[in-house]
Amino acid sequence: MKIGITGTPGTGKSSVCKILKKYYPVIELEQLIKEKKLYTRKDRQRDTFVADIDALVSYVSHYVTHPTAIFEGHLAHYLPLDLIIVLRASPSELRRRLSKEGFDEEKIKENVEAEALDVILVEALERNGNVHEIDTSERDVAEVANCIMEIINGSDEYKPGSIDWSEEVFR
Repeated sequence: MKIGITGTPGTGKSSVCKILKKYYPVIELEQLIKEKKLYTRKDRQRDTFVADIDALVSYVSHYVTHPTAIFEGHLAHYLPLDLIIVLRASPSELRRRLSKEGFDEEKIKENVEAEALDVILVEALERNGNVHEIDTSERDVAEVANCIMEIINGSDEYKPGSIDWSEEVFR
């Protein structure tokens, strides 16, 4: 089974995948994109590489042969995978985490808005039929890893539609 762990920056993808690495091979997409030059250009304003999604999909389809692997990154939902897990965090918690990580205010605002509007969840649902979502706002990393293991083992507990930030956003 090929599994994507995706979500807005700051939702806990990298942290939880450090635990999941004990059980599954984890492919960090940002690192793969840089190492294999699977990008179209460098966005100097955002200090990031603009991924070539077609090249990334092609590379993963042809060269990643593990029968079971986890693909970690905010672009994982673009890949043709068996399962997509979207990590979520409330806008206020996401703002706190991104501030703590040193993100500038413009980048924080951009990511908080994306989370409030369910951008990654909607994109994942448009591309993949097997999508789950986990609210990481008040869960520690080990608890989130356990939730992911439950999903991998067949739990339907975290199907999309249970997380709604509108009350927080519109108060």
